[in-house]
Amino acid sequence: MVLGVKLRELSESVTQDAAALYKLYGLDFKPKWFPVFHILKEDSEATISQIATDIGHSHPSVVKIVQEMKKEDIVASKRCAEDGRKTKVFLTEKGKELAKKIQPQYEDVTAATAELLSGNTYDLWNALEELDYLLQEQSLLQRVLLKRKEREAKAIQIVPYEAKYHNAFKALNQEWIEQYFKMEEADHRALDQPESYILDKGGQIFVALLVGEAVGVCALVKMNDSPYDFELAKMAVSPKVQGRGVGYLLGKAILEEARQRGARNVYLESNTKLTPALRLYQKLGFQKIQGIPSPYERSNIQMVVEFAE
Repeated sequence: MVLGVKLRELSESVTQDAAALYKLYGLDFKPKWFPVFHILKEDSEATISQIATDIGHSHPSVVKIVQEMKKEDIVASKRCAEDGRKTKVFLTEKGKELAKKIQPQYEDVTAATAELLSGNTYDLWNALEELDYLLQEQSLLQRVLLKRKEREAKAIQIVPYEAKYHNAFKALNQEWIEQYFKMEEADHRALDQPESYILDKGGQIFVALLVGEAVGVCALVKMNDSPYDFELAKMAVSPKVQGRGVGYLLGKAILEEARQRGARNVYLESNTKLTPALRLYQKLGFQKIQGIPSPYERSNIQMVVEFAE
């Protein structure tokens, strides 16, 4: 909040001074016109889109400014010869004359600004450029969401499956399957009898707990007579905690378990309509392959992650 307020105060202060400066130099000119005016002064003509990109304003904002400047006969426009759908804006004779009149102000403002900035202990201009770059790279909102996810992830506990989690294992999986597809025979076998279908055959199941409540599950299924050692399967996360990194924590735990067991690779099957899930698998290191025949009708994509020797 303080950062936003301080930048706004600086902007308002400089804008007020700018308005007074134009009057001081006898120029009938509005500060908000300056970015557009400066581009046309330097480039002679430009399209609305080019101006918007160069000065970092929205297209409608530039259109509004150009319309105001047209009324004062500072700029005019014409159809672009290369593309008749586009309009090029340029300075009128009055605008060109204004460009000459404004030159002394340019020189004085440049000198005063240089002196102002040189008096700073820190290089404000470079700091603002760096801040702008970092915010374009990742916005404040995105950074806060990431920190929220990191904080909430610390409250998630990943534990091995116990019989008391049987109902949660089945319910969480059945909920997402029926949301997008239908329960199949292989689903019923795995979810009704996870001990005999997964654990007793050399697999493992992990459960994500939030304040003691099971909010996510994932299985590591041993694959026999297959080019793949294990399969990541039956990953399900409660809708109330989706987006908090629970799936990623479960996936990491499953892959680490596979490594500990000496696996060379881990296989999985999914469906291309499950975009968030596919992004998660890619983040975990899985890559698309042409897989083996699947027992599931809904499976239309196979992926694998290979472990380094």
